[in-house]
Amino acid sequence: MIRTYSPLRYPGGKGKLIKYFKELFTENDLHQGTYVELYAGGAAVALSLLIDGYASKIIINDDDRSISAFWYSVLNYTEDLCEMIRKTPVNMTTWKKQKEIQKNKKEVGILDLGFSTLFLNRTNRSGILSAGVIGGNKQKGKWKINARYDKETLINKIRLIASYKHKIELYSHDAIHVIKEIIPKLPIKTLIYLDPPYYHKGKQLYMNYYIDKDHEEVAETIRKTYIQKWIITYDEADLIKKVYSGEKMIPYSLKYSAGKNKEGKELMIFSKNLIALNPF
Repeated sequence: MIRTYSPLRYPGGKGKLIKYFKELFTENDLHQGTYVELYAGGAAVALSLLIDGYASKIIINDDDRSISAFWYSVLNYTEDLCEMIRKTPVNMTTWKKQKEIQKNKKEVGILDLGFSTLFLNRTNRSGILSAGVIGGNKQKGKWKINARYDKETLINKIRLIASYKHKIELYSHDAIHVIKEIIPKLPIKTLIYLDPPYYHKGKQLYMNYYIDKDHEEVAETIRKTYIQKWIITYDEADLIKKVYSGEKMIPYSLKYSAGKNKEGKELMIFSKNLIALNPF
C-alpha cells in the first residue's frame, strides 16, 4: 500500500502516481524545486513531494470552495479543526448536518465548511461529497459510517501538514487564472500538474465539472507555458487527444476507486521541455 499524507480520499486514485512523480522530479533535475497542483483535491502527490523532501515548496489550488476551505482550515485553524474531529460524533445525525452545510457552502464559515468537507469525504462512498453515506442511511451495510474515519490518524496527518505551512501556498482560483497570473512568476525549476475533471464522468464525480469549451480553454492556455514544465492526466477521450495534438502523450491504465474497482484508460500529456517517463 502506498503511504499518503492527505487526510482526504479522492476518486481516481491519483495517489498511486506518487512514486512516478518522484521519479519525474529526479529525472528532470527538479529536486528542491516548486510543485504546483491546479486541481488539488486531496493533494496527495503534492504533500508527498514536500514532506518526503523532493519539493521545497508546493502550491495547491482548487476553485471548489468546499475543498479550499478544508485546506485553509488545515493550515490556519489547525487545532480548531482537530478539536472538531475529536469531539464530533460520527453518526447519521452529524452526517445530515454536514450535508446541509454543503448545500449552503457559499454562506457558511470557512472552518465549518472545511470540517464538513472532511467529514463527508471520509464517510461517503468513494469520498465523493455528493454521494451517499457508507453503510446506507439505515446503516445496515457491511461497512458503517465510521469505516474510513479514524480520528487519531486524521488529526496526526493534519498536524503534520500544518507543520509545513511555511512551504505551502494555497489558492482558490479558476485554473486559467493561475496559469495566466501566478505561473509566469514562478522559477524555471517548477513542475505544474493538471488533473482536470474527468471528461467522461466529471459530472458524476466532481462538484465543479467541465464542458467541452472548458477543456479546450485549459489546453489552449497551458500550451502557451514554455518556461516551466507541466504534465496533465486525463481519462482517454477523442476531444482531449485533439486539443493536445502534437504534445507528447503516453496512455496507461489506472484502477479507479470510485464505484466498482475497475481499470480505466488514461492519458498523460507532457510539455515539450519535460523528460517523459512511462508511468507503468
